[in-house]
Amino acid sequence: MQNIIFTAQIVAPVFLIIALGYLLKRTSIITDNFVTVTSKFVFNVSLPALIFFNIAKIDLSKTLNINEILFIYLFVIGAFLIIWFIGKFFIKEGRDLGTFIHGSYRSNFAIIGFAVISSVFGVQALGKSSLILAFILPLNNILAVIALTVPINKEKSINYKNILKEIITNPLIISVIAGLPFSYFQFSIHPVITKAGGYLASIALPLALVGIGANLNIKELKKASTYAFASSSIKLIFLPLVGTFLAYEFGFKGQDLGLLFILFACPTAIVSFIMADAMGSNSKLAGNIVLITTLGSIITITLGIFLLREFNLI
Repeated sequence: MQNIIFTAQIVAPVFLIIALGYLLKRTSIITDNFVTVTSKFVFNVSLPALIFFNIAKIDLSKTLNINEILFIYLFVIGAFLIIWFIGKFFIKEGRDLGTFIHGSYRSNFAIIGFAVISSVFGVQALGKSSLILAFILPLNNILAVIALTVPINKEKSINYKNILKEIITNPLIISVIAGLPFSYFQFSIHPVITKAGGYLASIALPLALVGIGANLNIKELKKASTYAFASSSIKLIFLPLVGTFLAYEFGFKGQDLGLLFILFACPTAIVSFIMADAMGSNSKLAGNIVLITTLGSIITITLGIFLLREFNLI
């Protein structure tokens, strides 16, 4: 019973901020414009600051685990291919299949993942989390473009140059690259810059979580299709269950196992809706998957962390 209460106390603050965002939007205290502007600020300024300063203060040689990165790559690519293989037998419309695949594997690790990790393991764990993010972002972007183009017969329209440009110019990737020399060579940063950067970094996750809550439209649950619930089940149940089991079997324990669970258990990233809309896929399906997984992850992440703690795995 104590473990249940302790786990709830760790995870609850994250989802309470999301709930606050939802209430603020519904009571018109914040507007769509506020959410749009703050989302851009978080993505381009505050979250990169959080990532940069967390990477800059870690010892890269002691933190980077190549085996963990390889495991993540193999599991994500394997899951991507299996989801596609199974999905094509049940989903005939290309626009639906691409969105289904994308929504089933892509995690909101940079926002909800970081927030949960900070609550469970402390802010010191965000350095390693930022390194994982640096490796997973390019893979996610490449797989997303493939998933959202090939099923609707646009193989020839895949622009690899644009994919590379999006990866290189991504503010989160830039912040990782900028922080690596400080981490590797252990360069010191002036306290004034560190303090100013700390102010920017400290508002990244609260603002991002408020934005997620503000974007939720619970009424859409009534219109959600079977595809949306199936994709959400894969994202919230099968991926974290299989991924965490395999991670344990491959020898990952403690904080490493916890980080992998959170990576796989996070709800679908909001960017999946944005990309679906921009690339001609089913954006309504994408939005419903984001909604269902965000709400459902309240239960699945809490339960998963409880079980990992109950069996002394983290």
